[in-house]
This record gives sequence, structure tokens and C-alpha cells, in this order.
Amino acid sequence: MATRLHHIILLCVLLLTCFSSAVYSATPKFVVVIDAGHGGHDPGAVGRKAKEKTINLNTALKLGQLIEQNCPDVKVVYTRKTDVFIPLNQRAQIANNAKADLFISIHTNALKGRSIAGAETYTLGMARADENLEVAKKENSVILMESGYKQTYKGFNPNSSESYIIFEFMQDKNMNQSISLAKKIQQQFKLAGRTDKGVHQAGFLVLRETAMPSVLVELGYITNAQEESFLNSQNGTTKMANSLYNAFLNYRKGNSGNGGQAPSPAPAKTEDDSSDAPSELHPIPDKSHIARNNAASTNTEPAPTPTPAQTPTPAKGAKAESDQPIFKVQIMAAEMELKPNDRRLKGLKGVEFYREGGKYKYTYGASTNYNEILRKRRELAAKFKGCFVIAFRNGEKMDVNEAIRLFKTNKK
Repeated sequence: MATRLHHIILLCVLLLTCFSSAVYSATPKFVVVIDAGHGGHDPGAVGRKAKEKTINLNTALKLGQLIEQNCPDVKVVYTRKTDVFIPLNQRAQIANNAKADLFISIHTNALKGRSIAGAETYTLGMARADENLEVAKKENSVILMESGYKQTYKGFNPNSSESYIIFEFMQDKNMNQSISLAKKIQQQFKLAGRTDKGVHQAGFLVLRETAMPSVLVELGYITNAQEESFLNSQNGTTKMANSLYNAFLNYRKGNSGNGGQAPSPAPAKTEDDSSDAPSELHPIPDKSHIARNNAASTNTEPAPTPTPAQTPTPAKGAKAESDQPIFKVQIMAAEMELKPNDRRLKGLKGVEFYREGGKYKYTYGASTNYNEILRKRRELAAKFKGCFVIAFRNGEKMDVNEAIRLFKTNKK
């Protein structure tokens, strides 16, 4: 009798163990795809001693190892673990096929003839600055090494500014989470003593087809001798991998929905931070027909308070309480203020400008109706190639994707 009872107990224990194992194995893991940019016959940016593809891979492998060793509930997928060439569209396919929850693409920047330094993180979107567009062009030019790239990427020319207009209309449902991760990465870089060059948007093909929150990280500048030496060292890649790992942990806490963990605060701005973050704008009276708005972040003198007669007329269709986004078409940017008859304005009347990042940025049209401004942008595209839609709310520049979302919500 005792033997039979013993067997029954053993059987129950075995069944309970198998059931527990089945439940555990059925629990979906968080999947992160780590993409080491370039590889194989594509070296990426080349410094005096190092190659970008090697720095990217060393950092990617160290980041993956940290996650694998310390996060048993996370599955790490690599787009490459060795020195091989992977086309850009296949990198996105790897992430999509793995049903990834996160995609992190690791790169190293380059800028000839300059000693610029620092790390920055990008999300998918329309480049708002020439420097960001050049970074996207550099990273996207890898497709020229792929056979049949014109068919694969539907005629996209990585070296043509006109090709990047397509990114203006991309509505990335993962934008907020991507920006959240990007900010956390930059915060960790800053804590590690790296120069914080901020969070930006640009049209990267490697991010275009991913179906999950995605970022592209530029670890530093291989064309800066000091940065190259740091990034080419074991200490350098370890330091950058640790920063990415800590940012990943903070992102998981803020997006897990468990334990009431709140997302980490956005990093503080530094003097060299050229982030595309919104700038608060203030109207300044002007006798010319070019209405001026001066960004508080770039103006060293206080803006005069406008009298009622000087207050700009509300945009067409705007509510009195000004709670709706106002869309405009940005046609160009210049280093200095242009006269109303400047040939670069091509005879366009009713142009406005605002200041941001030390530049004068010129806009045309103003409406709470996104479709109306979209039509204006198409009309202006022949004269102003690369013009794009921007948005403001209560005098403050805002993310255009969020503005479009609000417009569509209010329209329903």
C-alpha cells in the first residue's frame, strides 16, 4: 500500500512539473533584434585605423551578451554575428520574421574634415536638418552595393534629396515608443560621459520596413581621431554596450505595465545638443509682410510682447482656444533673414519664418486642416524641392506625426 501511494505521489509530482514547464515554455519572450550595421564587403565609414563594420559588430555582440546573461525572459536575435554583408531590406525582414518587440541598429558616424564628436540616436521620419539628411544618405547608400537595388527599393535613390519626401507621409504607429527608447539611450550616453548630440528623425531604409519600435544609433565619429581610438578599443565598445543595455532595461521597465514603473525622464539638453526637439516660438512684430517668429531657445534677447494689433491672425479653420495643431509647409532654411523680394523665395508672397537651431526656417500657409496643407505642399514641390509639412500648437512646434493623429481623431 505504501509503495503504491509512493508511486501515485511521484506521478503527481511529475505531472505538476510537466504542466509547469509547459506553461513556462508557452509564455512568450520579449524579442529584441540587434543589428550591427554594414559588414562583409561593405566596411561602412573608414577611419585611419578602424572600420565602422568592426566597431558596430563588437558593440552589438557585447550588448547582446549582456541581455542574454541578465535577462532570461528576453530572446536576442542578431542580424549578423560575423563579418558578413546583409542587405538593408533583409535586416528588417529578420526582425519582422522574429516578431520582434524592439529593433536596435548600431552604426558609427563620419564627417570629413571636421573634429565633430558625440553620439546620437535616430528614429524614422523626415529629416529636419541638412546634417540629419546627410547621415541618412550615408547609411542608405549601402543599397548601391546590392544587385537589383532599383527594383528592390522601388527606384529609391539614396543620394537624391527628392527621394526622401516619402518619409514625410509615413505614419509610424511605434513612433512614441521609438522616441522613448532613443531618449533613454541618449540619457545613458550622457551619464557615461559621452557628448550628447540628441535625438533626431531621418529617413533610414533599415527602419522603414520594421513593424516594431526601432532606433538607429550613431556611436560616435570615426573621422575624429580621439573618438576613433575610443570606439576601436575594448573599453570603448564595452562602455557603449553598457549604455545601450541600461537604456534597454529602462525601456522595459517603462513599457512593461508591471510594478508601476514610470519611464525615465528625457535627458537634459547640452550646449552642443542639436536635437530636433520642438522649440517654443514667440511672435515678433515686423513691418514687412514676412511674419517673424523667434524661437526662445535660439534668441538671446527677450521678444517684445505684441499688441493686439500685432497679434497674428488665427489660421484658417482654427479654434479660438488654439488647441488644435496648425499645419504649415516648410519650404526652405537659411543662415540669415531673407528680404521679401529675395530670389530664393521665388516670388512667393505671404511667407513666414521661425528660428530654430540657429537657422531661419521659412514656411507658407497655415491651417488646422492637414489635407489642405498637404495639397499646398504638392503645389509647392515643383518650385521648392524637398518642402515638407510641419505643425505647431499654441505657438510651439510639435511632432508632425502626433499632429496628424490629432487631426484625424478630431475629424471623426
